[in-house]
This record gives sequence, C-alpha cells and structure tokens, in this order.
Amino acid sequence: MERTLSIIKPDGVQKNIIGEVIKRFESNGIKIAAMKMIQLTKTQAQGFYAVHKERPFFDSLTDFMTSGPIVVMVLEGDDVIAKNRKLMGATNFKEAEEGTIRKDYATDIEKNVVHGSDAPETAAFEIGYFFNDLEIQAR
Repeated sequence: MERTLSIIKPDGVQKNIIGEVIKRFESNGIKIAAMKMIQLTKTQAQGFYAVHKERPFFDSLTDFMTSGPIVVMVLEGDDVIAKNRKLMGATNFKEAEEGTIRKDYATDIEKNVVHGSDAPETAAFEIGYFFNDLEIQAR
C-alpha cells in the first residue's frame, strides 16, 4: 500500500470543486487516509516548496499558495502516486489529457488546481510536512 500527498490549491477551493476532486480519487480506487483545510503562511509555503527556491517562479508560487485556503490529503492505494498523477494531468493544463483534473479546471500553469507528490521520497517528506502519524488513518 502506497501513500502520497495531494493538495487542492487555492484556485480549486475557490472554484468549489473539492468534492469533484475527491470523487475522482474515490471513483478510481484511491482512499483518503487524512484530510484537512488549512491556510498557509508565506514561511510555510516557502518551506514546503524549498526545493524550488532557486527557480524564477518561487515567489509567485508561494504567493499563490498563500492566497487562500488549501485542502491537503493523504491518499492511499496500490500505485497511488502514479494513479494520482494520471488523474491530475500534466502540470501545463494545455498539455493535459482530456478528462484530467487540470484539463477540466486549470486556468494557467500555476493555477492548476492540484498538487501531487512525484515519488515515494517526495511523498514521505510532503506528508510529514502537513500530517503527524496520529492524523493518518490506515484504510
């Protein structure tokens, strides 16, 4: 059983599509092991995206991620990292496959509705950033 982190970004929360995103996970055999809505501070967003600190989009990304509440989730299932990434679609919504979350709801490359871990090591860090062991329910 694999775990990954998923975030519904401020634009997804603002568009009132939290339920739609969750429905897509659950209808594809992905279980939610933990979930909460939070508002990141700039410092928290910078810590989470520290891997991108030297990239030109770092400031705009962390500004965007602090612009409103987000929903963070621990997803669980067989091969859940790959399944989640397929459901999300390409980072650039213009390149995403039809029927993916980003193709259906994103408005630009940064405001692309969702985030998902890209590897087991990344998932472990990202899950630990937002959740402690008591908050995650084995399903």
